Amino acid sequence: MRIVFAGTPAFAASVLAGLLDVGHQVALVLTQPDRPAGRGLRPLPSAVKQLSAGRGLEILQPASLKDLHALERVKAVRPEAIVTAAYGLILPQQVLDIAPRGALNVHASLLPRWRGAAPIQRALLAGDRETGITIIRMDAGLDTGPMLAQRPLPIGGEDDAQSLHDRLAPLGADLMAAVLEEVAAGTAREQPQPVEGATYAAKIQGSESVLDWSKPALELERAVRAFRPAPGAQIELRGERCKVWRARVVDGRDEPGTVVAAGPQGIRVACGEGALEILELQRAGGRRLHAGEFLRGFAVGVGERLAIPR
Repeated sequence: MRIVFAGTPAFAASVLAGLLDVGHQVALVLTQPDRPAGRGLRPLPSAVKQLSAGRGLEILQPASLKDLHALERVKAVRPEAIVTAAYGLILPQQVLDIAPRGALNVHASLLPRWRGAAPIQRALLAGDRETGITIIRMDAGLDTGPMLAQRPLPIGGEDDAQSLHDRLAPLGADLMAAVLEEVAAGTAREQPQPVEGATYAAKIQGSESVLDWSKPALELERAVRAFRPAPGAQIELRGERCKVWRARVVDGRDEPGTVVAAGPQGIRVACGEGALEILELQRAGGRRLHAGEFLRGFAVGVGERLAIPR
């Protein structure tokens, strides 16, 4: 099928690669403008742009799809369908109406749960036991369109944002390819999203990554996994921010933020309920270290109080 593809990060690049590999003709790729990144803050191309350039695809990077040039260019390539995955820009109605077979979106959740920008992280933070992929026909709402297909994926106790991403991306590519076959054959069936059970997956804010010791340890352990690898869960040690890479829930009782044990096994900190044992962490500009190795260069004593964000 002749399509226009719209997407930006690695998740979207996986979907695009999958569609190309099964023979879909991608007439135009829409991706967000290059963004400053890295220590030098130089503008870097998105994962979708890098893949598209390597495959010789035409690329367009409008700041908004209300841009008249972008709208006319999408019309000019005469797509049969528009496919989106983690694009990051809203498609106005005039864009949704261009392709005769409609605009289809790959979303990384079991809609209507976790509509919005950060479904993977929100599912982990909430302690969900499963997530999945939903293919919808886009409408004017935010991830509210009718569903064409849905496939669940269990969330394991060791899963983090990266591992879920790496399993969901190929699942999304496979499911979208199957849906496009049904759309082309005229056998696709749609059903409205359930009215009940809708939740919103708001974009992750930097302040959320700072662990709040007044919360239950179980919630903080979920946060460590939800924010791994980015933006990374953070704690404050004597005024210095450190990233927490791995942690587990253990027994412990004291004032929240109090270090109740510190040794080769980990740094155990009392929480609002239970305790969190930090197993691996990293100082700013340093490397990831197991707790025992970290303590050899940064002594943390029993009874020390860690800051609680306000």
